[in-house]
Amino acid sequence: MTTLPDWMRPPRAEGWFAEDLDRLPEAPRHTELIDGALVFMVTPQRSWHGRVVTSLTLELARQAPEGVEVEREMTIRLDARNRPEPDLLVTTAPFDPDRTWYEPADVLLVVEVVSPESAHRDRTVKLRKYAEAGIRHYWCIEDEDSAAVVHVYELDEPTGAYAPTGIFRGLLQRPVPYEISIDLTRLTPPRR
Repeated sequence: MTTLPDWMRPPRAEGWFAEDLDRLPEAPRHTELIDGALVFMVTPQRSWHGRVVTSLTLELARQAPEGVEVEREMTIRLDARNRPEPDLLVTTAPFDPDRTWYEPADVLLVVEVVSPESAHRDRTVKLRKYAEAGIRHYWCIEDEDSAAVVHVYELDEPTGAYAPTGIFRGLLQRPVPYEISIDLTRLTPPRR
């Protein structure tokens, strides 16, 4: 077994904190912090995943009202020990070229496109953590025979948990967090 590089060793016994991510230039590009542990995205990205994220980012940005921005692959500082990186987020925070993370209060919608290595985190861990942080809207996108299927959740204020509000195939129409209408069949090209 090879030894770990020094930068991979937590700076304290309690593990990593959110601000530590900004001081790890050696870490892989898509490094997240979940419960004080670093999570590395080291598996190759599937073309389907990349196409869905890119197409959805462009479509959400095109439909966004004034003062709403769409970002991809930026972390959200949920608390001192959690800084996940969703595939994309919709925010009311003004553009800042030096920003490395967002506050939950500035995030309107989080979108995770499920990959085999992230399935458990996207479907359970992040679902719970984003809700606990008060992010009102969460979409989890699944690959169903190469078609994008969107599972939509909305924060239930009394319980502080997400309630499912629909599973969308073909056409996604939502009145929140703003008027959205997306032809899901156009997110990825059909299989040949």
